[in-house]
Amino acid sequence: MNLQRLTILALLAVACCGCGVGRLWEPSREEVLDRILPSAVKIVLEQPEGRRVRTGSGVALASRQVGTRVDCFVVTAGHTVAGLAEKSQAYVVFGGHQGAAVRASATVIAYRDTPELDLALLRTESERCVPARAGGPPLLGESVWVIGFPWGRHMTLTRGIVSQVVMDDGGDRATAPRLMVDAPVSYGSSGGGVFEAREGTLIGVVEGYRTAKVTAKGADPAWSIEVPVPGQTYVTSLSDVRRFLAETSYADLFAGQAGLIGP
Repeated sequence: MNLQRLTILALLAVACCGCGVGRLWEPSREEVLDRILPSAVKIVLEQPEGRRVRTGSGVALASRQVGTRVDCFVVTAGHTVAGLAEKSQAYVVFGGHQGAAVRASATVIAYRDTPELDLALLRTESERCVPARAGGPPLLGESVWVIGFPWGRHMTLTRGIVSQVVMDDGGDRATAPRLMVDAPVSYGSSGGGVFEAREGTLIGVVEGYRTAKVTAKGADPAWSIEVPVPGQTYVTSLSDVRRFLAETSYADLFAGQAGLIGP
């Protein structure tokens, strides 16, 4: 069989089985996790004397070489820093997936804590900064990974699907203002990255979760607690992250991610 015939057969095989061939080149689960875990960070706010007052989760969004230093930009939930940004010292903890965490002092450079937008942007200096890759519009039923630091402790990785996409009247997924995933989270996971599972690209950050009030019957005095409702985790979409960056004069951080340091 000559070379020309082999070439024709190969092209026919690709044409007939294009989807199958494409899947052969998808990254493995281990490769996807290698991409997303280094971008996850923990947020810590402390009083001047060192007392911890709040913790949260975040994701590295971009990094820039400025002379001999590397500036790292991290996004988290706005309510994580609201009311404390001017009174406390913020820190970003890198390397939580490796067990050799490194803490770096950070500055809150912008935040919004409103019903429409719940985001904050921090800047720190670290060569451990590994920015996440921006993803496309999420699909209903798409598999996701969620990374957070519940209760300010160890990194936690959970798996789920996109369970709800609330669109504008125009029905454009790219500008969907609200997402919901069924991956479980708990206190301290707000601001954590939500990644589509096939390629490991960022589609949003955890905003919060629905809670239910559980009341102790017959207790004196009466008391109740708020517990997370399983499977109802609210996510701030990447389109809202982009809007937040544009409104705070940092739109260039995600402008095609050109010039960013990282994989």
